[in-house]
Amino acid sequence: MSSDEQARLGQLRDEIDRVDREIMDLISKRAECAQEVARVKMEAHPGEDVFFYRPEREAQVLRRIKESNPGPLSGEEMARLFREIMSACLALEKPMHIAFLGPLGTFTQAAALKHFGHSVVSVPLPAIDAVFREVESGAAHYGVVPVENSTEGMINHTLDMFMSSPLKICGEVQLRIHHHLMVSPKHKDEEIIRIYSHQQSFAQCRQWLDTHRYGIERVTVSSNAEAARRAAEEPGTAAIAGDMAAELYGLEVLAASIEDRPDNTTRFLIIGREEVPASGNDKSSILVSMRNKPGALYQLLEPFHKHGLSLTRIETRPSPSGTWAYVFYIDFEGHVEDEQVSRVLSEIDEEAVELKRLGSYPIGVL
Repeated sequence: MSSDEQARLGQLRDEIDRVDREIMDLISKRAECAQEVARVKMEAHPGEDVFFYRPEREAQVLRRIKESNPGPLSGEEMARLFREIMSACLALEKPMHIAFLGPLGTFTQAAALKHFGHSVVSVPLPAIDAVFREVESGAAHYGVVPVENSTEGMINHTLDMFMSSPLKICGEVQLRIHHHLMVSPKHKDEEIIRIYSHQQSFAQCRQWLDTHRYGIERVTVSSNAEAARRAAEEPGTAAIAGDMAAELYGLEVLAASIEDRPDNTTRFLIIGREEVPASGNDKSSILVSMRNKPGALYQLLEPFHKHGLSLTRIETRPSPSGTWAYVFYIDFEGHVEDEQVSRVLSEIDEEAVELKRLGSYPIGVL
C-alpha cells in the first residue's frame, strides 16, 4: 500500500469516526425526546394504562424517511434503520410484549420484528386463537397473525377469529417468503428419506419438490420452526423453513429459495385493543353479513363504486351461527374518519344484517 493511499484511508477513517460520534449524540438526543414524550403522557394520565406506541405516528415518520432519504442507501434500508432506532427508544420506558404465532423462528416472528423492531419482547404462542386471547387479556400489547399469502390465498382461521373477537386491526406488514431446504450439518451426508414442513410451505414449493425430491415422504407439522427443530435432531430428515429457523437450529441450507413463485409474499395483521387515528395513507377492514336475497352482493359493493373507494380484498366466509347466508370480509382504502368512508359504511349498514368495523390502520410502510 502506497503512502498516499494510507494517508487517504486514514483521513476517511477519521471522518467516519467523527460521523459515528455525531450519529451517537443525535440518537441519544432522540432517545431523550422519546423519554420526555412518555413522561408527558404519564403525567397527563396518572394511574392509567398509557399507550406509548402510536402506529399512525410511526407510519408517518417512516414514510417521511423514505421520501426524504438522500441516498446512497435505499429508502427501504434507511427506514429499517430508523425502525430499529424507534424500537430501542420506545423500549426505554416499557418494552412491548408482542404475541405471535410460534414457535420461535417462524415467519410470523420475522414479520413481528420487521414491524416492531428487535427491542420488543417476543411471545410465541401455539395457535392463532391463542394470540387473540393473549392480546384480549392484556398480557400482550399487540399480536401478529398471518392473514393472506399471495400463492395460497387467505388464512381462514384468522378471518374467523374476527367474528367473535373485540380486537381491532392496528396495522399490517408484508413479508417476502423464501423457503429453503435445510439439514443438520452432522447428518448432511446421509440420504434424505423424510422432509418436514408446514402444509402451506409444502403447497408453495410443490413444483420444486415434485421435480427435485419426488418420492420422498413429506410430513406436515405445526410450523416451519418445528420442522427445523426435528431436522436438527433426526438423521435422514430435512426441513423446509426460512432463514430465522435455519439460524436458530443451526441447519445448513441445501437448496435456497425453492418456492415456486419468486414473488411469494405473506401479509400479516397487527391486532390490538385500541383504534388507530388516521395516518394519511390508510386501509380499513370490515365484516358484513347480508340477507340471502337476489342482488345482495351488488347492494354491498355499489356504495364503494358510487363514492370512489378502492377495494383491495373481498372474501366470503360461512357464518358460525348459521343464520346468515353470507359473511364478507372486505379490505378497502381509506380511514373511518374520512367522509367518503363514513358515507359508504352508513349506506351498507342500512342494508346489512350486521356490520362490524374491524379497524382502520396505516398501509404497510416496510
